[in-house]
Amino acid sequence: MAYTNITMRVDEDLKRESENLFADFGLTMNAAFIMFLKQSVREQRIPFEIRRVNTEITMATKEQIEKASQELIDKNRTAYEELAK
Repeated sequence: MAYTNITMRVDEDLKRESENLFADFGLTMNAAFIMFLKQSVREQRIPFEIRRVNTEITMATKEQIEKASQELIDKNRTAYEELAK
């Protein structure tokens, strides 16, 4: 069987966290990726669900903004009072 190289660009943090996770399973990044490829070919699909997350954005009402602002003011006032003691 002939082998080939695959080069990927991945975020540093994602790579580090993935390597740590796979190490806990006793796997290398290479072994985990090969497992993913083999499972994909075997099942003829991505072996996990992929779906779009609802990203609808709604605007806050004036009342919600005022309430949130007042809560921050009150929280900061309490913090400053504690520091002044």
